[in-house]
Amino acid sequence: MIILTSYLSRVFLILILMSAVSMGSATAQPGGRLIVLRAPNFGWNLVLNLKIDGRTVANVVQGRSYDHFIPAGRHVFTVSAAPSAYSYEPTSTSINVHPGESYVFMAMWQDQYRVVLRATELTATQMAQLRSY
Repeated sequence: MIILTSYLSRVFLILILMSAVSMGSATAQPGGRLIVLRAPNFGWNLVLNLKIDGRTVANVVQGRSYDHFIPAGRHVFTVSAAPSAYSYEPTSTSINVHPGESYVFMAMWQDQYRVVLRATELTATQMAQLRSY
């Protein structure tokens, strides 16, 4: 009985140490900040659909933006306009997100049926002004 108790306590201790190590590595790799703004001429009756790695994360309406942290690593951002009755083509942009970095994109029209993301270099003051509209 003593051998079984000793064995179980060692297994339990190993499990605790493994979970502590995995939690430490998860917190050691913070993500980056992603901000997606709509261009002023995007359209009042259209929604910007934003997908990250194939999953819809936001439908951005006029006067709003997307501002969230995302995990570090390579990601594919796909944007399109909705309603899709006009056959708007989705476009994708791939970036490698680094911990602690901010990525600011402007969703704008490339042509009549294609929305694209363009990287911008906005200061904190300029971003605050855009959000006030």
